[in-house]
Amino acid sequence: MGKGKSIGTAGELAACEFLISKGYTVRETNWRLGHLEIDIVAQEANANHLHIVEVKTRTSTEHFDPMEAINPKKIRNLVNAANGYISHNELQMTVQFDVMIIEGTEPDFIIHFFPDAFEPPLRTVR
Repeated sequence: MGKGKSIGTAGELAACEFLISKGYTVRETNWRLGHLEIDIVAQEANANHLHIVEVKTRTSTEHFDPMEAINPKKIRNLVNAANGYISHNELQMTVQFDVMIIEGTEPDFIIHFFPDAFEPPLRTVR
C-alpha cells in the first residue's frame, strides 16, 4: 500500500476497478449529502439501473464479519443517500443496493461482491 493511502481508500479503488472490469461505469465515488455517504455509484452499460455500492475493507475477517456492519441504521442511511442522489441528479432509474467486501492487503485483495444485497425497508403510512 502506498504511503498515506488508507486500507479503506485502497479497497474502494479495488472495488471500482472490479466493477469497471465487469462492464460497469463508475459515476461517483464517496458522494456526500450532509452526513450521508455513498461509497460508489455505478451503472451497467446501456442500463437504466443505478447501483449503490457499499464497500467494507478489512485486512482480515478472522475476528469480524464485515456484513455485520450493514445494519439497519446503515441501510436506512444508504437508502436516504440514494434518494438524495437520485433527486439531486433528477434521475428516473431503478436502484439496486450492492455490497463489496474487500479482504486482505493491496495488491492481493480478495473481493467478495454481493449484488442486490438488501432491499430498502418499506415505509408504511399510519
